[in-house]
Amino acid sequence: MINREHYIAPIREFYESDLIKIITGIRRCGKSVILNQIKEEIKKQTDNIIYLNFEDRRDLAKAPTAEELVEYVEKNRKEGKCYVFLDEPQTLTNWQEACKTLRLYNNSLFITGSNSKILSKEFTKEFSGRYVSFKIRPFVYKEILEYTKELGKEVTISDYLIWGGFPKRFEFNSVEATIRYLNDLDDSIVINDLINRYKIRKENLFKNIVNFILLSNARTISTKSIHDYIAGKHESCSVNTIIKYIDYLEEAYIIDRIRPYSKKAKTELAYYSKIYNEDVSLNSIRCLDNKFDITHNLENIIYNELIYMGYDVKVFNENGREVDFLAQKNNKKYYIQVAYSVVEEKTYEREFSAFAHIENDAQKILITNDDIDYSTSTVKHIKLKEFLLMNGLEE
Repeated sequence: MINREHYIAPIREFYESDLIKIITGIRRCGKSVILNQIKEEIKKQTDNIIYLNFEDRRDLAKAPTAEELVEYVEKNRKEGKCYVFLDEPQTLTNWQEACKTLRLYNNSLFITGSNSKILSKEFTKEFSGRYVSFKIRPFVYKEILEYTKELGKEVTISDYLIWGGFPKRFEFNSVEATIRYLNDLDDSIVINDLINRYKIRKENLFKNIVNFILLSNARTISTKSIHDYIAGKHESCSVNTIIKYIDYLEEAYIIDRIRPYSKKAKTELAYYSKIYNEDVSLNSIRCLDNKFDITHNLENIIYNELIYMGYDVKVFNENGREVDFLAQKNNKKYYIQVAYSVVEEKTYEREFSAFAHIENDAQKILITNDDIDYSTSTVKHIKLKEFLLMNGLEE
């Protein structure tokens, strides 16, 4: 597995801190691999290390309760600072209390958690002022190229646009095996985890709403549009239930919900939002007859890549005229429009007209899959194959 220095570097600054290092991210995005890579790095300096994976029954048997976890660490640690790695400790009742206790006794504590079990609202309440958190995401394209080179494989941009970046899926050699893995993963992280965690009784209703949302990536939706969709399937559902289900998906890092930003109002428009999936495969496995939604998946991919690059990303809306992204970092702003191709004249006019209401001295960028350079005096065109290899828009 590749070394994901992009994520490890900011964690490294806290190796010696008594703050609890919480590594979150959608299931199977690579949290445990990163935890092990950190452990191996620290192992070069000391052997005062304790590692427990609570998804492994053998490790769970060593410390089946929070009280026994504290006792196990105290019994097995050595003098001096001990580095304690707990992978998925949330199966233990009162695990938060155990973690808060451990950090008090010269332990540097690292934990990971599946998002359906350790959510931001929970550890914000439990660990206020005692933790730092780091979110891990599935592979972006640069990481895919590095990993598949290690595996002796090649992955095209088209493959990325359809099947996304969950790391383990690159180990499979056939599309059929990939789809089977992604479907099983979806059943686990999207359906079963959330249904079990929140004790959802109306499972079919929940699945229908989830399918609608995950197929709506890179689209503006509202609770009303979802309510109308459910009514069309002759099911009843309150708006409050829809809001609750969306919150479940967002808290579990399955989706990002981006509210459009208006420069005129200088505020976010809260009455509707755009949805971006954590990984585009969550859309593709729901498509029938290989009719994949490449256009919206492309926009979703650009969003994920911009987040990886460290940009604060919003959808820009001025009096109903929308630009796909307003990306900001280091006091620089970039207005970004995304299209699969602008070869056709109507598409060209539509995409470039999106910038018409933006001041000329602003940095305007169009990203497409075209090989021809469509840059103008006011708009910079970046080819998708080049954008995916960039570390920042200023390049």
